[in-house]
Amino acid sequence: MARNTVRLGDLLVKANKITRSQLSEALEIQKVKRKKLGELLIDEGIVTEDIIIEVLQEQLGIERVTLSNIDVDSKAVKLVNEGLCRKYELFPFYTADGVIKVAVSDPLNIFAMDDVAITTGLRVEPYISTKDDIHKATEKYYSDRNVESAVEEITRSRIVFHNKTEDIEKIDEVKNAPTVKLVDSLLKNAVEQRASDIHIEPYEKHIRVRYRIDGQLEEISSLNIDVLPGIVTRIKILANLNIAEKRIPQDGRIVTVINNKNIDMRVSIIPLITGEKVVIRILDRSNYKIGKDNLGMSSENIKNLENIISAPHGIILVTGPTGSGKSTTLYTILGELNDINKNIVTVEDPVEYSMDGINQVNVNSKVGLTFAAGLRSILRQDPDVVMVGEIRDSETAEIGIRAAITGHLVLSTLHTNDAPSSVIRLIDMGVEPFLVATAIKGVIAQRLVRRICPSCKEAYEGDEAERKLLNLNSDDKVTLHRGKGCASCNYTGYSGRLGVYEIMNVDRDIKDLIIKSNNPEELKDEAVKKGMKTLSDSCRELVLKGETTMEEMMKIIFMDNL
Repeated sequence: MARNTVRLGDLLVKANKITRSQLSEALEIQKVKRKKLGELLIDEGIVTEDIIIEVLQEQLGIERVTLSNIDVDSKAVKLVNEGLCRKYELFPFYTADGVIKVAVSDPLNIFAMDDVAITTGLRVEPYISTKDDIHKATEKYYSDRNVESAVEEITRSRIVFHNKTEDIEKIDEVKNAPTVKLVDSLLKNAVEQRASDIHIEPYEKHIRVRYRIDGQLEEISSLNIDVLPGIVTRIKILANLNIAEKRIPQDGRIVTVINNKNIDMRVSIIPLITGEKVVIRILDRSNYKIGKDNLGMSSENIKNLENIISAPHGIILVTGPTGSGKSTTLYTILGELNDINKNIVTVEDPVEYSMDGINQVNVNSKVGLTFAAGLRSILRQDPDVVMVGEIRDSETAEIGIRAAITGHLVLSTLHTNDAPSSVIRLIDMGVEPFLVATAIKGVIAQRLVRRICPSCKEAYEGDEAERKLLNLNSDDKVTLHRGKGCASCNYTGYSGRLGVYEIMNVDRDIKDLIIKSNNPEELKDEAVKKGMKTLSDSCRELVLKGETTMEEMMKIIFMDNL
């Protein structure tokens, strides 16, 4: 009990981290701002959170815990209400033998410990952790728990929906219906897990729910097939789709705010023989405003990019498969070009991120507003810079090329394996080689590779095969890295993704080669002579820096050699 009467300020003074006069001043400010003393001292720059934790550890003998590095006990999470965790900034991570271990940012808060003890009926053993660590764990594990709870509630309720529209419509009228809770929890959980897509797939007897995280699909839940109509209907209502139509594909959009982030979700529904399948693409608008220095490019590639986008006119292509980060690169380039003296107009399908100072047009093929039609209209709007979301056909390619050679800077994307192939792709679309050579200023090919989880990263010595793939001598020693797998990365060994780039500057020699030859290998060889780093070379650098793994590099090498 004596520990509970100790005050943080006295502990900090005793440990010589602050002076008695600093404490007195802070207490006076506290009367006005009404903040906790620890928060106030951190805000005023007198101490850091780590110093406070260090003092509490030493003075009170409370052990520190890093939640991202431990296996959290789901039983403990179930015992403590999420609201209690958020109220007191605490997180339960283990329970056994009548004890519950709780990470807390303020172990001197006796009310927090008492409330957990009363709620659980267990003896509370406090551990200290940072607020950020506690917040992240709360978001992750309670989000997962909310999905599990909704599934359990559906199972207990034994809800069965029929194929009658009037029965299905009723679900949205009951705001606390289990299916409504489940869908809302799945959307929130997906955002918190950094998922780019949600797949809801019906089979004969069950529904499989998967998230695509860091480019890989992971199964999240399995549901009874009987609840499929309710889930699909809820999603259709959110996306303003026709809930009575089940025979044809439908596309829609959900715009919402989750955890103070503006989230745009693109919904695609197609009818399968077992029911309607739903795929939801999650677009976090904050991801597009990152700046060229945060793209993950090497300093050499940043210089190449700056050189390309400094051209007053011409066409710049960003190429790569779906999900390779092309949109992020394009928006970053637009951000660099955005200037009060420039008229910038885009035509996109869809507009993924709204940018001030840029005129953005959304493709609407139903009314005839295609990329080609939109591009024609844009050119009558006196633009300096034009961005076309994607060159899909010869008509769009022809208009874009002609716009580039008549004084406009044109940005667009293509789906090709590497930078040289993009040039050949335009020629294959029917654009004359001399027009392509005249118009094109540069091509950026890119991929995304998974980043090694920093929480479980480990070093090891590369073997002979790995040294060979890294273009090293057989007797050279090399230290490589991989992720062991931990709670922080869901035991995948990876957390987040990195961009891998290949930037081809189109100079006079490459222009001549475009006119003379349609062989992408010749173009590639010439570009490499001029200093272009291939996708494989860029990925090798990331492996040697310890940022990604040999496994990820092998994927790039395979694609590069197709």
